[in-house]
Amino acid sequence: MLHAQMTDDSHANGSGTAAVRAAWTALKQRTNGLRPFDAARELGVPEAALVATLVGTEARRLDGDFADLLRAMPGVGETKVFTRNAHCVHERVGTWQSVEIMPGSGVVLGPEIDLRVFMGHWRHGFALEQPARDGARRRSLQFFDGEGHAVHKIYHEPGGDGAAWDALVSRFTAADQHDRLDPLPYPKAPPPRPDADIDVAGLRANWAALQDVHDFFGMLKDFGVAREQAFRLVGDAFARRVAPGAVEAMLRQAAAQALPIMVFVGNRGCIQIHTGPVSDIRVIGPWLNVLDERFNLHLRHDAIATAWAVRKPTRDGVVTSLEVFDTDCANFAMFFGERKPGKPELQAWRDLVAALEQAS
Repeated sequence: MLHAQMTDDSHANGSGTAAVRAAWTALKQRTNGLRPFDAARELGVPEAALVATLVGTEARRLDGDFADLLRAMPGVGETKVFTRNAHCVHERVGTWQSVEIMPGSGVVLGPEIDLRVFMGHWRHGFALEQPARDGARRRSLQFFDGEGHAVHKIYHEPGGDGAAWDALVSRFTAADQHDRLDPLPYPKAPPPRPDADIDVAGLRANWAALQDVHDFFGMLKDFGVAREQAFRLVGDAFARRVAPGAVEAMLRQAAAQALPIMVFVGNRGCIQIHTGPVSDIRVIGPWLNVLDERFNLHLRHDAIATAWAVRKPTRDGVVTSLEVFDTDCANFAMFFGERKPGKPELQAWRDLVAALEQAS
């Protein structure tokens, strides 16, 4: 397999990189416009392995503290930020404002660029400058986890400061511009505990006593229960399964009502959030899309195995979400009504989700 050849030979003589480069070149000749993410899946290698083959031509390897790089992003002006997982892509245009990164994790806050970052997974970084369809050069910063999967990408926009971008790239360019990639596989997550081993009564009692949505993950960890498993076990008062088509219905209803929503898409290294209205909803093949001027969402609706309407009590009232999972019970997108700390969520959002439940 190509992945095995890459990892076995790359230390010895670079033939792993050469094999990836040759395979990618052949694939591009057979296909038209295949994106690196899809090409990597086709070839059975991590996306970063493809990007690494561009070092010395279209890419430069980055080095240093990537948290410091993010702290410098407000100086480059307008960018497009891009976070994806296996089934969903979240794109947002805007300027970077507040960047606060503590050891291990941090937040990027602003009305347009809103991220939660987990820096322990930002292992590989590259600056790319590639030809665009209009003949210009498309510049980006791309970051990957230990396995070589993308955690976050930042694209220079025409309204940004090109000189500041170039200075930032120069500051973080690595001295060693090698084209190798040595993936470090993550340990496989253990399977969920059997339902019979979960303290369901205790889970329900703790769920009912929640005061802050940020305590939810800790509660799941305390009870040793997986997220979707908890939804199945806790009962309809807090989580109710809805039809997979509820996501499209929700987006169309939110657009029709000009109802501002929050859209969360993440991976192990980054969660990206859109807050605001959505308007241009389109289904193109297997993709459910939001194609607005400064926000795009691309979601594989055929990957939705289950969808859930979820309610979490807080000191500000109940917070309602719509959450989707794939066949591996992996959560790949979450939707909320727009809300601010200290204020209850929008009644129109609650009514919308309630209608989805009744229709399912």
